[in-house]
Amino acid sequence: MTLRRIVSPCSWLIAAAAALACSPAAAQGAASNPAAAKPAAAASAPAKPGAKNEKQAADAPDTLILSDTLNYDDVKKQSTFTGKVVMTRGLMTLRADKLVMHEDPEGFQYGTATVAPGSLVFVRQENPEKFEVVEAKGLRAEYNGKTDEFEMIGDAVVTKFVCGKPFDTISGDRVKYNQSTNTYQAFGKSGATGNNGRVRSVASPGAKAEAAAAECRQKSAKG
Repeated sequence: MTLRRIVSPCSWLIAAAAALACSPAAAQGAASNPAAAKPAAAASAPAKPGAKNEKQAADAPDTLILSDTLNYDDVKKQSTFTGKVVMTRGLMTLRADKLVMHEDPEGFQYGTATVAPGSLVFVRQENPEKFEVVEAKGLRAEYNGKTDEFEMIGDAVVTKFVCGKPFDTISGDRVKYNQSTNTYQAFGKSGATGNNGRVRSVASPGAKAEAAAAECRQKSAKG
């Protein structure tokens, strides 16, 4: 199956993550209907094991993907997007050359993003309430929809911006970021000596970040 990339950068018109339905035909229909969503369980239905996880998956934001091509494997329930891939999920944006996604029985989505040699996967997560933006780069990115985490692997760098100014930067062989809890985990390269391959963290005083957020809040109030 091939899904051609929309030329206009002004709108997200392709809901390709819905291609993780039960057949290629369903995937093609979902791509033309971004609003498609799974029906929620009836309120009167009896509780069952995993019901909480199912509700959590149903309440998750839509995932939209823009790409040059889309191939769906009905046996593996797996979608492969290639060519200038742009994924948006809520306030998160991911850019890569290739993205492989699948969905578990509970409805949670998982993805692995890669790029051609010489490039880096790019992830951007916005938090408008705090005027924060987290940007991450790496050779590969893995996304876990159940834990709401993404992990940058290989030459990983994660930077937090407040009101457009960089404040905290973490780099290492692997850096994991949890979008729900706003927490980080970083790992150095096994067997590394000296500073090569080790985790490097640069943090600014919290008071500076709060002052920057207050500045943006004041500008926003003035319009």
